[in-house]
Amino acid sequence: MQDHYEARFAAVGGQGILLAGDILAEAAINYEGLYALDSPTYTAQVRGGPTKVDVIIDKNRILFTRTTAIDFMLCLAQRSWDRFGYDLKSDCIVLIDPFLVHTVDRNYRVYELPLIELTKKEMKKMVYTSAVALGAMVGLTEIFKPESVVKALLKKAPKGTEEANEKAFKLGYNSGRELLK
Repeated sequence: MQDHYEARFAAVGGQGILLAGDILAEAAINYEGLYALDSPTYTAQVRGGPTKVDVIIDKNRILFTRTTAIDFMLCLAQRSWDRFGYDLKSDCIVLIDPFLVHTVDRNYRVYELPLIELTKKEMKKMVYTSAVALGAMVGLTEIFKPESVVKALLKKAPKGTEEANEKAFKLGYNSGRELLK
C-alpha cells in the first residue's frame, strides 16, 4: 500500500454501504497495522437520500481528517455520484453499479459491476451488499490482504451470519478480480 490512501463509498441511505467503510478502517488498524479513520456523511433524508463514508488510511498518524485526493470510489446511486463525485485523483479507480449509476466522468479508471443484482442473485439478502462491495473493492485495488478484511468483517458481523458474510466478501472479491482481466 502507498503511504496515504483515500477511499469513498457512496450510495443512498438504507443500502448499508456505510458499514463497508467502517470495516475497511477496522482492517487497516487491527490487521494491517496502519492508521485509519472513517467519516460518514448523511443527508437530511436518511433513508433513500445520498450518503457516503470516506476512509483515510495512512502509514503515519493522520493529522488532517478530511479527504482531498480520493484513490478509490464506489458508487451505487446516480444522486450520490452527482453529490459526492469530487476530489477524485486523476487516476482514481471508480467502481459503479451500471444499473444505478448511468452518468459518470469517464476520465477516471471506471469499472462496472452490478453489485445490487449480484447480491440479490447470489446472496438472496440485500444485507450482504456491504460485504460484496468491500470484497469487490479489495479485489480491484489489492489495497489489503483479503484475510485482513475478512477478519474485520467477521468481527463486525452479527452472530450467526459469519459464514454468509465471508461468502459475500469472496463473491465480491472474485468479481473485482475478474474486472481486471
